[in-house]
Amino acid sequence: MSDYKNSKWASEILNLQREDGSWGYFHTLSEPGKTPITTEQALRRLYILGYSIADEPIQKSVAYMNDCLLGKKQIPDRREKLHNWDIFTQLMLSTWIRKFTKDCDPANKIADIWANIISLAFADGGYNRDKYVAAYEEAFDIKPRGGRLVDFVNFYQVSLVSDCLDEPIESLVFDYILNHDTGIYYIYESRLSDLPEVFESKKASRYLAAIELLVNYKKSKGRLSFVVDWLNENRNENGKWDMGSTVKDKVYFPLSDNWRKRTSREADCTYRIEKLLWHISIIGNNHCNTWIYGKPGHYEIM
Repeated sequence: MSDYKNSKWASEILNLQREDGSWGYFHTLSEPGKTPITTEQALRRLYILGYSIADEPIQKSVAYMNDCLLGKKQIPDRREKLHNWDIFTQLMLSTWIRKFTKDCDPANKIADIWANIISLAFADGGYNRDKYVAAYEEAFDIKPRGGRLVDFVNFYQVSLVSDCLDEPIESLVFDYILNHDTGIYYIYESRLSDLPEVFESKKASRYLAAIELLVNYKKSKGRLSFVVDWLNENRNENGKWDMGSTVKDKVYFPLSDNWRKRTSREADCTYRIEKLLWHISIIGNNHCNTWIYGKPGHYEIM
């Protein structure tokens, strides 16, 4: 168990969890004064702090999301007009369920649907926008709202289908994501094949977040060596990493209770980067291994 699971950050979030396993609104704070955090924000932060499906708060939340996916409950968010809201809701719920467990048939079914849509879009050896739209319309029997379908290179689809694509298609999809001009929507706004200019920056932290999604693809092994080189070049004189105080965003950092001491910030940054390097080194050799969060420099596999 990581020390970060017992941090004040985790405690603050867990104290806000409702009996049904949610934190109120799921995706957007429609009424910010009533709910200080969304379910999605809570899950992302707890995931970063080391919580897994083995922890009761996550089990409760996954059960809640599964009930919403099955139509037994509904998320309280206002329906967004820019999306086919029901499809978008299924996508969000399935993505977050599968971040914690692959043992959920309804979520796995949604993942398979999106994997098929994306696979058909790359069936000719490259991305075909028209085939993507056609596959979407056939899968859901509906046209995109407003006649426009948002690109699949965003947090949800990139996360959801990482273990669902056949090898040749995955290779094409991985390269497409890596060279996508606007990065991964919701996570990082620039091309991932171009490294951030400044290591000690929030942009570099968001860049790491995007790479942390890509390492779940089997094809990441060997194709992210330039990221490994960049990280190694940015080790400090102690052989560790310090991304600076500006990366404190209460999402990815801090992990420790406070950053008054540089050593705490350095420990947090080193923990995150060592874990990422471990993932890059192991994906492709044993893709089914599960990461067990530990202290910086401490790795276990089950």
